[in-house]
Amino acid sequence: MSYSYVNKIGKILCIGRNYTAHIKELNNLKPKEPFFFIKPQSAILKQNEGPILIPKNVVAHHEIELACVIGKRLQNLRPDKFGPKEAIDAIQGYALAIDMTARNVQAEAKRKGLPWSISKGFDTFLPISPLLSKEVITDPYNVELNLKVNDEHRQRDLTNLMIFPIHKFISSMSSIMTLNPGDVILTGTPKGVGIVNPGDIVECWCSINGKEVSDSHMKFNVAEKPGFYVFHEE
Repeated sequence: MSYSYVNKIGKILCIGRNYTAHIKELNNLKPKEPFFFIKPQSAILKQNEGPILIPKNVVAHHEIELACVIGKRLQNLRPDKFGPKEAIDAIQGYALAIDMTARNVQAEAKRKGLPWSISKGFDTFLPISPLLSKEVITDPYNVELNLKVNDEHRQRDLTNLMIFPIHKFISSMSSIMTLNPGDVILTGTPKGVGIVNPGDIVECWCSINGKEVSDSHMKFNVAEKPGFYVFHEE
């Protein structure tokens, strides 16, 4: 099967805590303003490129998300001038993505007051779908996100549950760093995140009004990451 991916992916920016139920399930505080973190390009995993790799002693969680692919250069956008229509015009298309998270690595870093980039940045920790056009996803707030692990349906929610709308976090990001064509923004995950272990099978897709979106369906085996890295909690 032939897929059409983003030609050149730039920065990968991820909105944190953008669904209320997910905030509650992890016992986090609800943010007053959008905040984001960055995943490296080396974390990208496309369909048929191999398994999701879990490092030794890592408790890995799945987080299914809708991603926006930026289509034009955006810098210092005024929030009062950049609304929903302007946001859609600035987006090239969408993708489905899984923000894999090494939860115990993240928790240890937070406990020590250290950055937690490592927990988000392992190889294969960003499975991502081909580009989904705006003709297919006409309303980014009417997309149902679905994820299964070993046929157990764990995540299933609509994107209309986002706390911060797309135009708000795009304008906020643009005041901090310039957004360029090909940059990818993950918009947050709904409730239902859970552990993924080597030997599992992860399957995900998105749908609109009950109909699966073509090219969004992904299925990955999960394996142990080779190499010398082993997480040790102090």
